[in-house]
Amino acid sequence: MFKNIVSDIDFQEYSELHNLVYEVSQLSELSDDLKAFARGEYFAKGVKLPWEKTHQQVELRPAELTLWGGSTGHGKSLIMGQVILSLMEQGKKCLIASFEMPPVSTLFRMTRQATGMKHPTELSIDAFAKWGNEHLYIYKHTGMVEANKVLAMCRYASEQLKIEHLVIDNLMTCVNGEDDYNAQKNFVATVKSIALSTGMHIHLICHVRKVSSEKEIPIMSDIKGSSAVTSFADNVFLVWKNAEKAQKVAENYHYFDRIEPDAILRCTKNRNGESTPLY
Repeated sequence: MFKNIVSDIDFQEYSELHNLVYEVSQLSELSDDLKAFARGEYFAKGVKLPWEKTHQQVELRPAELTLWGGSTGHGKSLIMGQVILSLMEQGKKCLIASFEMPPVSTLFRMTRQATGMKHPTELSIDAFAKWGNEHLYIYKHTGMVEANKVLAMCRYASEQLKIEHLVIDNLMTCVNGEDDYNAQKNFVATVKSIALSTGMHIHLICHVRKVSSEKEIPIMSDIKGSSAVTSFADNVFLVWKNAEKAQKVAENYHYFDRIEPDAILRCTKNRNGESTPLY
């Protein structure tokens, strides 16, 4: 089945971030980079999201940090599972560190998504495991976790496993106290540094502040915690589920509305793109 890595990590060995080399250059030394930027070739080619309508608008590039925010129960982890399945299909090596759900629950939900079965058969589970085994690792821990262990896991994942996309679900399980803004800032800043130094794309799931109504679609400033959390991010996606429509469907199986969306995934920050598209 899928590999888990919690028992393999020497946390002490990976507890310190390697020294990064910063250079000061004259403008003339950067002219080739500037020309590559003008040609659209400076940033490494990214990978696509699962949905075709987004393919010309946004990519997930190496060495970036992406935040995925939304209210509890609105499908942040569910969408993240779909994104990871798409990345695996594109040949990317991924690791999921989900501290809110047992690993088997995460994998079962992804099996449902991959097979399209509400009740996957043992045969379909075997097929999914065989297909995804070389592309998916699981960090086996549930509940609160020390920030330094998560950071060590990130470095280990890049150096030893050659992980290209890593999911941390979620910020508040790695930092004690919703009001400890300095701890949140330091954690996210270090996560961003790891992404930059390793070339790994890191996905960080965040909660948003309580909104006044289920009909209210969150905005970037609604993400819980320090404002620095979104400042460090290269991309910010916000997830909103149409709870009212979901309730109508639950009450009437035949209810169908082509116009009203089931959910909205909104990109509110796209640092290395030309725009910040809305989906």
